[in-house]
Amino acid sequence: MSETGKDEKIWKELQRQIDDLGLKIKRGMIQDATFIHADPGHANVDIPRGDEAKTRRSRDGTWTKKGNKSYFGYKLHTIEDVDHQLIRRIETTTASLHDDQVDLSRKGEVVYRDRGYFGTNPNGFDATMQRGVRNHPIGIKDRLRNKRISKKRSLGERPYAVIKNVFKSGCVMVTTVVRVRVKMVFTAFSYNLYQLRTLRKQGIV
Repeated sequence: MSETGKDEKIWKELQRQIDDLGLKIKRGMIQDATFIHADPGHANVDIPRGDEAKTRRSRDGTWTKKGNKSYFGYKLHTIEDVDHQLIRRIETTTASLHDDQVDLSRKGEVVYRDRGYFGTNPNGFDATMQRGVRNHPIGIKDRLRNKRISKKRSLGERPYAVIKNVFKSGCVMVTTVVRVRVKMVFTAFSYNLYQLRTLRKQGIV
């Protein structure tokens, strides 16, 4: 599906139908990312991957560290609208790529992002949480701004909760980023159907 581009065509058709339901982007977007785990087997960070990999499980996944915890695999980047929490755009990368290297926003959109994106400028209007740097802690104005942004972007946790806790899709067995990307397209597709059902129950659709 990736080679023929059918996965992208299916995704675009879903977005078209969402727009036809009147669920257009109004108050802004929330961009975030989450780890998608894979089995590293016995491979550690020093073993070659990609075309040089000697084992199936060490093909494309990469190691990264967040806090004191290490992760192996991939990363799902999403951007969803504030009003309906529907995923509108996605990207899949290896786990080691930093969140701020992926910008899914578009011109004219307000994009809410956490501190991980600090220091980078999105295509849309920047609503990124501020963080202190050495010898320059943030002031009360930025703390209050962070609080307002945090309230908006907290809605962005719902898709990942559904994807991982309901669909059990936080771990993959496929071993290339291309195959993981296709799986994530259909995972996000399924989440949107799940969320549309919730919106229908609420009388919004």
